[in-house]
Amino acid sequence: MATQKKIAVPVFTEVDRDVFLQKIYPQRKPAVLRGVCLGPCLEKWTVEYLAQKGGDKEVKIHVSRVPQMNFLNRNFVYRTLPFDEFVRRTSEEKHADFFLCEDESYYLRSLGEDVRKCFFPQDPADLRKQFPELADDFHIPDFFEPSNFFSSVFRISSRHLQLWTHYDVMDNLLAQVTGRKRVVLFSPQDALHLYMTGDKSEVLEIDSPDVNLYPEFVKATRYECVLEPGDLLFIPAMWFHNTLALQFGVGVNIFWRELPADSYDKKDPYGNKDPVAAGRALQALERALHCLDELPPQYRDFYGRRMIQRIRERTFCNRTSPTAALE
Repeated sequence: MATQKKIAVPVFTEVDRDVFLQKIYPQRKPAVLRGVCLGPCLEKWTVEYLAQKGGDKEVKIHVSRVPQMNFLNRNFVYRTLPFDEFVRRTSEEKHADFFLCEDESYYLRSLGEDVRKCFFPQDPADLRKQFPELADDFHIPDFFEPSNFFSSVFRISSRHLQLWTHYDVMDNLLAQVTGRKRVVLFSPQDALHLYMTGDKSEVLEIDSPDVNLYPEFVKATRYECVLEPGDLLFIPAMWFHNTLALQFGVGVNIFWRELPADSYDKKDPYGNKDPVAAGRALQALERALHCLDELPPQYRDFYGRRMIQRIRERTFCNRTSPTAALE
């Protein structure tokens, strides 16, 4: 049986703004940046300190009976806890107080302001706004223009928590402040092997995939790294990623715009909606497919192949044989 190709994400040390912009960023590939100054958060952000600073401020969290959280079938529930209670529970292996079971898993992804009180955020997350008492501890690297800043997402997760494979449409620095985390990534050019539903992959068990359900998955090259406290991981836009917390962990994601601001959906607080032009193209594709539905199967097959060939000619970065995408 074929085995999946694996590549270790390269590690760079002594990275400053010039090194990042001249040597790392143009490659458009993941990179671990080690030794970048993230501020006093590396020493300060203990369970006790976080609980004391966050106090009884209520936070909306994910709670799951199993550590593999899956957004496609929603195997988790949303609950609200005071921040200090949430941090205490998340750092535990077994819980005296719980919602679903004593070994349930917790996950916090900070949200932007819900100014209309409609349960969903209208603004992107910003550590400085949601957790101002912690923001001064964390230094955002100056690797992009401040005007391109989109969000800073505060994350806390239980040990063993694994998040579904997905992509974001903006560039991203994942700062691992405490705990260790494994990250597996897949190139955008492997999207056809990942069984996508929207921005998510249907392959949940990436370490032991069902080869009968997902035979193409083995063709996707797996990029992998383990982040230590203080590490930064550069995740370029559209790179799929799957995270596994090896320990109770705290981190911050910093997202910024690579494209002009008007290229993005202005009603997207998460940074994961497709760019406006891509959204229009996908809608046009759906209309085209509905047109093909009016034809008999052999005609749909023929004109579908013509469409694939045209798309390949216009869009594919790495062209091989002209018929490879049709097989």
